[in-house]
Amino acid sequence: MPKMKSHSSSKKRYKITGTGKFIRAQAGKRHILTKKTAKRKRQLRGPAQVDKTYVKNLRKLLPYAD
Repeated sequence: MPKMKSHSSSKKRYKITGTGKFIRAQAGKRHILTKKTAKRKRQLRGPAQVDKTYVKNLRKLLPYAD
């Protein structure tokens, strides 16, 4: 049986932690930043955990992530 391929864009967007959780970047900090408050931009800085409803799909996209 041939190897499964990992989804290329998902490899770039998600990282997996040591405990198996997926980490993603926060959305909303690419453009139109002038109207957003400093507090809002500061809170978008750090990484966020992927919601549990998406984890099953991500495991299919990234079969070798574990």
